[in-house]
Amino acid sequence: MCPIPVHLAPRERVLAALDVDHLDTALGLVRELRPLVGGFKVGLELCTAAGAPRVAEAVAAAGGSLFLDLKLHDIPNTVAGAVRAVCAFGPAVRMLTLHCQGGAAMLRAAVEAARAAPQRPLLLGVTVLTSVDQTSLRDELGVGAPMTEHVAHLARLAQDCGLDGVVASPHEVAAIRTACGDGLLIITPGVRPAWAASGDQRRVMTPAAALRAGADYLVIGRPITAPPPDVGGPASAAARIVHEIEAEAQ
Repeated sequence: MCPIPVHLAPRERVLAALDVDHLDTALGLVRELRPLVGGFKVGLELCTAAGAPRVAEAVAAAGGSLFLDLKLHDIPNTVAGAVRAVCAFGPAVRMLTLHCQGGAAMLRAAVEAARAAPQRPLLLGVTVLTSVDQTSLRDELGVGAPMTEHVAHLARLAQDCGLDGVVASPHEVAAIRTACGDGLLIITPGVRPAWAASGDQRRVMTPAAALRAGADYLVIGRPITAPPPDVGGPASAAARIVHEIEAEAQ
């Protein structure tokens, strides 16, 4: 299990989400934001458009640290093969996600595949998407437990299977810390400054509040890459978020 990065500067805790469909656009954001954030999240949109190996190589060449958000979810053998393929990308990929809903056998297969590789990313289990609220969890997904209880259960499963951390809404961070202690990384999407729109995220929190709750890294997309006009461009938005975190910490 990896240690919690307690000494990270506020800037290093911010992971900018490159939710774009063109590699050139993503690389432009990497070059602009690299001095201001700790890394870059790349997900299905860009990896489908440009190919994950090409994206990883290009982002690394531009000086970015990559969080590859593929949310792997399949039978254990298939997920293990996908993890081995990502490990072959080398140190360009710092983090990789897979769905906790795949179950213990799938999670353990992923861990075994990663540990057998010469170099591996941190493996993060996605708990419940931040676009899902309590009503849709119950009525659409058939989960009767309260959201916080269900997320904490999935986090314990990830920890028991040997994953390095989990991805969860900031609203469940405190419950995960209570259930899993300080030995599990928590990465939180659904982070929105007070001046940004929430979009399709339903369980949101400000960056400073998410860190106070116990999050280690914050994934922030549109507030940085498509900020309100009065904020300025992406660099101005990222700098403003980091400044707000620093001011809160004083």
